[in-house]
Amino acid sequence: MADPEKAVATSATEEEMSEEEMEEEEGGERKELVDKLMKDPQVLAALQTKLRRFLGTHSGYISSLPVVVKKRIKALKKLQLQYTDLEADFYKEVHALEVKYDKLHQALYEKRKLVVNAEYEPNEEECDFPSDDEEDEKDLCKDMEDKAKIDGKGNADEKDDTKLHDFDENTKGIPEFWLTIFKNVDLLSEMVQDYDEPILKHLNDIQLKFHDQPMGFTLEFYFSENEFFTNKVLTKYYEMKCAPDKEDPFSFEGPEIFKCKGCTIDWKKGKNVTVKTIKKKQKHKSRGAVRTITKTVQNDSFFNFFNPPPVPEDTDEEMDEDTQALLTADFEIGHYIRERIVPRAVLFFTGEALDDEDFEEEEGEEGEEGEEDEEEDDPDYDPSKDKAAKDQQAECKQQ
Repeated sequence: MADPEKAVATSATEEEMSEEEMEEEEGGERKELVDKLMKDPQVLAALQTKLRRFLGTHSGYISSLPVVVKKRIKALKKLQLQYTDLEADFYKEVHALEVKYDKLHQALYEKRKLVVNAEYEPNEEECDFPSDDEEDEKDLCKDMEDKAKIDGKGNADEKDDTKLHDFDENTKGIPEFWLTIFKNVDLLSEMVQDYDEPILKHLNDIQLKFHDQPMGFTLEFYFSENEFFTNKVLTKYYEMKCAPDKEDPFSFEGPEIFKCKGCTIDWKKGKNVTVKTIKKKQKHKSRGAVRTITKTVQNDSFFNFFNPPPVPEDTDEEMDEDTQALLTADFEIGHYIRERIVPRAVLFFTGEALDDEDFEEEEGEEGEEGEEDEEEDDPDYDPSKDKAAKDQQAECKQQ
């Protein structure tokens, strides 16, 4: 006869194990969900905003201090607020300085535009600039010539299948200058679709104009006559604020973009790449009849950049997460074009500016890797050929 107490104990153990397994399973699912959420940039941005409120908060320490000490802390905060106000004034003066020097920059930008668009041919003195690439090209050409002689392939009539472009010594200006920059820069190339490229080949210049009151800037995109739209210039206006937030003054870190405005593109018939037409079938609920309807929806394109989502006039009005994410990305792109692309265009065209940025990123990655002590097995490693390993073994034997 079975022991009832033993049966109850076994059943209880099984229930406990089942509960433990369920807890482990739930814990795994929670961890997986948290991992997914932490990879979402929108969730991270919202989390950082929430956490910022708790920065510097100590568990009960400040509240436990004597009243007289708390009063002194308040006095320090008042001084800090005065410092923040002075910092805002400093950034306003920096912007005024930018406006002043921008007028000097315009002459250089204008000459750049003339050279790029074959309206001015620089003389020998203006072209006299040292270039490491030229030395590398000379060495490469010599190596190629030597190789051709060895291989018996020095035929001048032979065509190269890996041709990168159709330009030659008769080419005027610098073709596809701005399109090349857009394709070189990841932030911009992600926006450019294949059907945008024929339009961007007509982009002649990007100009930057600063504004004093209100603080901000305008990006002007100049296009040659084309089959896509009638506009000669497309504009994007950005407005900035440079004042501490009354509710959270200590979060002030300098001027920030808070509003932008695009422009209307006058597309020629059938050439609007920012929209596409889709067909959908609809079935009648009662009669069962099916009909096909045509619907116009937004299409991915760089030119959506000129149609940003509207920013509410009331600063207290909350925006939905999708709109906030779109505007955040838009502000980042506008700032990058203003701060980096326009002033250093030729270096983004050649890729030199990209090399500098990649080098900075690689430095950070190497630093992080250096902190790890993991060892990897090399399948081709032969200890018998490793002199250092032999010496180390010899030392160990002597000891």
